[in-house]
Amino acid sequence: MSVIGLAHVAIQARNYEDTLAFYTKVLGFKVGHSWSLPSFHITEACMLISPDQRTCIEVFDPKAVIPAEGEPATSPEAVRHGALLHFAFYVHDVEDIYQRALAHGAKAYVEPDWISLGEPALRVKNALVHSPNGEVIEFLEEVNFDRSSSSPSSI
Repeated sequence: MSVIGLAHVAIQARNYEDTLAFYTKVLGFKVGHSWSLPSFHITEACMLISPDQRTCIEVFDPKAVIPAEGEPATSPEAVRHGALLHFAFYVHDVEDIYQRALAHGAKAYVEPDWISLGEPALRVKNALVHSPNGEVIEFLEEVNFDRSSSSPSSI
């Protein structure tokens, strides 16, 4: 048995409604199942379903008691350290989604550009923002990272 794919990433919203609005109106997710679990102090939670209908983001209200990696930031501007560094979404047009995210409250982090990774170089077009909720989100145009079956001369 092996892993089939990534099911979801969980985040805790500073403002639940604003977080849902950003992911649905700007990034195209839809609200799937919603629930509450009073025994875990969860008033509101939902699964946001990505446009690919497979991967999701689980969103918890700000007062939910959820185990997490790392230490909380002391302020919204402070850098947090922990297991999750960022998450990335494949997009059709990095510049467009970057500008749309900024127009809806995201903060610029890395402007859209091409970067070269490794040797031989793999060219990747990406940009990063801090969402209005604080997550670091990477926008990435489609790229094939699997070079395991390619010989260096065919890359």
